[in-house]
Amino acid sequence: MGRRKKEPAHIHRQRIAVAAETLFASKGVSVTSMDDIAKAAGYSKATLYVYFQSKEEIIGVLTLKSMEGLYECLSQALQSTKSMQEKYYLLCQALLQYSEDYPFYFKTVLEQINIDMEHSDCPKEDYETFHIGEKINHLLYDFLSEGIKSGIFRDDLVILPTIFSFWGALSGLIQLATNKETYLLQELNQTKQEFLNYGFTMFYRSITKEEYHDE
Repeated sequence: MGRRKKEPAHIHRQRIAVAAETLFASKGVSVTSMDDIAKAAGYSKATLYVYFQSKEEIIGVLTLKSMEGLYECLSQALQSTKSMQEKYYLLCQALLQYSEDYPFYFKTVLEQINIDMEHSDCPKEDYETFHIGEKINHLLYDFLSEGIKSGIFRDDLVILPTIFSFWGALSGLIQLATNKETYLLQELNQTKQEFLNYGFTMFYRSITKEEYHDE
């Protein structure tokens, strides 16, 4: 215990967050208690509260981590020298990969987020998560703007509503395919990926004015 006391606070927070993430994945978030997290991390409950005030604060740290990962994936997809159509599919696959790597966080970031950043008691993680989300929106804004200017995307697109339609359509499609994977194979004779490719293509065709090419 003496060694632990000498460790920086961020080491303790990281150890606790890793333990919580493992529990969330195996047991589910709602049934995981702070007692469970303390035990898994090797701390007393009292010591746990020195580093995190609540389970929600731990979730906030993990959500921020996952959002940073999503931003990197989307950023890399858009930095490629491929066509707009290929970049679009890379974006879709990045979002799909995120949903599979971080299923809980995928659902969380699509729910209500804290946008009241004026109060001093706003958690740092909420502030950073909000701004990572804005950076992601800017990536998509630039992508759509480039497509419009190049004559590939429809010039009547209103970019910001299109971005949120993008999130809603693709995230809903991915969640549906994940929840109905067995049904899709049995009734549609399509794998999850085949169904998603079909859906991704439908959305792409709704924003493009050029003839679609199967690349």
